[in-house]
Amino acid sequence: MKLRIDIVTLFPEAIRPYLATSILGKAQERGLVFIKVHNLRSFSRDRYRTVDDYPFGGGPGMVLKPEPLVRAVRFISEYTQSQPLVVVTSPQGELFTQSIARELATKNHLLILCGRYQGIDERVIEITGAREISIGDYVLSGGELPALVIVEAVVRLIPGVLGDEESLRYDSFSEWVFGPPQYTRPRVFCGLAVPEVLLSGNHARIEKWRKEKALEKARRVRPDLFQHPALHPPCERERGVV
Repeated sequence: MKLRIDIVTLFPEAIRPYLATSILGKAQERGLVFIKVHNLRSFSRDRYRTVDDYPFGGGPGMVLKPEPLVRAVRFISEYTQSQPLVVVTSPQGELFTQSIARELATKNHLLILCGRYQGIDERVIEITGAREISIGDYVLSGGELPALVIVEAVVRLIPGVLGDEESLRYDSFSEWVFGPPQYTRPRVFCGLAVPEVLLSGNHARIEKWRKEKALEKARRVRPDLFQHPALHPPCERERGVV
């Protein structure tokens, strides 16, 4: 069964164009994934299509009401006759990683609720069993961009989506924590030459060089990653680097 992704948002017009382009657009055209965007206001039943209200206890901003969100989840679940994994985009969620992307790519149905304002009513998470996911330790105005980040990271892992499946091996956070440095023509640019090893034709040497450079950059740029053994290549763990 191909992956289905439903996205519930206050601003469908902000994300539909991106979903129709590049890899995501081609994946849908080829029937490898089905993505549908829903306007949250469609699930509000008052004449003003209200979806937010003031927070109990006081404080600034507005909070997304529980009724439209829960109604959206239930409607989509009944319509599709499935039990989707509900995801809420939130800066308070678990940090999105490549391993989570791989996990989500194994699901049949994802339902993403885009947060807004000061967040959503906590009861939505309790009722739907939603998984809160954050794309980083910073705050955006809404969950539309995080939703797109999650969707693209997941969809590109579906077999057949990328023209060259081998390219997944060289992704950052796949086998070597970071991807290796990449070069293309011309061989010399602004006085800088492509490393000779990449021109040697010796695949074993090239593979070794790529691993070393990838790990070297990871240590320099993201030393925090080396606190997590699961992110290290097996050879690193065996040598006791972590």
